[in-house]
Amino acid sequence: MYQIDFSKPVHIHFIGIGGISMSALARLLASRGFTISGSDWHESDLTKELEASGIRVDIGQRSSNITNDIDLVVYTAAVHSDNEEFCAAQTQGIPLMPRSVLLGQIMKQYPHSVGIAGTHGKTTTTSLLSVLLLAGDLDPTITVGGVLDLIGGNLRIGSSDYFVAEACEYTNTFLSLYPTDVIVLNVEEDHLDFFKDINDIRASFAKYVALVPEDGTAYVNGEIEDYASLFGDAACRVASYGILDGTVSLENPSSPYTYAAANVTYDNHGCGSFDFIAEGKFLGRVQLGVIGRHNVSNALPSIALALNYGVSMETITAALPTFTGTRRRFEYKGTLGGITIYDDYAHHPTEIKATLTSAKCGQKRTVTVFQPHTYTRTKALLSEFADALSLSDVVVLAKIYAARETDTLGVSSKTLADEIAKKGKEVYCFESFDEIENFLLQFCEDGDLLITMGAGDIVNVGENLLGI
Repeated sequence: MYQIDFSKPVHIHFIGIGGISMSALARLLASRGFTISGSDWHESDLTKELEASGIRVDIGQRSSNITNDIDLVVYTAAVHSDNEEFCAAQTQGIPLMPRSVLLGQIMKQYPHSVGIAGTHGKTTTTSLLSVLLLAGDLDPTITVGGVLDLIGGNLRIGSSDYFVAEACEYTNTFLSLYPTDVIVLNVEEDHLDFFKDINDIRASFAKYVALVPEDGTAYVNGEIEDYASLFGDAACRVASYGILDGTVSLENPSSPYTYAAANVTYDNHGCGSFDFIAEGKFLGRVQLGVIGRHNVSNALPSIALALNYGVSMETITAALPTFTGTRRRFEYKGTLGGITIYDDYAHHPTEIKATLTSAKCGQKRTVTVFQPHTYTRTKALLSEFADALSLSDVVVLAKIYAARETDTLGVSSKTLADEIAKKGKEVYCFESFDEIENFLLQFCEDGDLLITMGAGDIVNVGENLLGI
């Protein structure tokens, strides 16, 4: 595999440069003096930002974009071997590198590199940790899979030894990374177009944790089934975290977890506060600015890692309430005729349950507009999706967002609608966003909570209604 010499910048071309991760890596390398170019199928805010910074972006992926002055071509898992630019690079003998390998080579340059992994929750946890490291003046470099207003986007370029990044398990890409510390949020069924089953996924996460060196730490959710055995072969320290139910005495707190949240309460907005316990000692009361039990869980490893990097508990407790989320993570979009509109990136049943359980805002009804993401995920988790969406009072389904897939596997949004209807829920299914928007304008009432949900472009529905 091609090894980048970071002291000798070259010309790197990105196939799919408009992706949230690819755009961040492109800008990071550009800041180090590399010549960067790239292509994407569609223009977007990210491609416009790249062009504004002086990076050449071609809209459309054509062989002619691969010029003879390019030294390396980087591509994502969504790029197939018949892609024109991929083929052109092969023909011209230009080295090709997966995005994950590039991220790994960048990570290797930092003495303290954190990889945040899990089936879901990565972006929020990466953001939480970033807030704490910034508050502690550690000046980290950060790549996040969303837009974090605190850093003005999806990338922050620091000048210290600290690097924070999301680590995705899809196609085992996180096994190309070089983390010195990791967070493992959860290990659940997903990406079954690649993994065989849950055991295959668990084995992959075990290999990921095994990458951490002996002097590093893996912060692991203690609710992961048999986590001690799963990560037992790791050379590093394995520290668990979790939420304690009931009332816990702070004089001599007992916990099965290395780090724990005790005596959890929620304010009128659903934001949690809790007593933070580390290795049997009470360290302080924490107030969050994000809603739900799942974010209490996400905060725990972020706090633990920040403490171990030298950030004081006083700084942590002051910083956490200021973080109110990243864009597309239960993001308030606006109000229309008394209808409150939120948008959420949730596209896995566990995420959907967490969001809908947390949406306790006193509205008359919750109306969820969901766009299933990929045929494989929808078919494999059909029953789980139906259960999770049934937490909403009304469900509106858009067509499945195919992403990288071409085979429908005989499943559609109508299939999911039928499963939801069996549970006695009010459910509607439409072919186009225009139909959905027209329906919502007639159906929704003053006091309703309307949530657009999914990893595709469903966010456009709420924004179109609001005219933003």
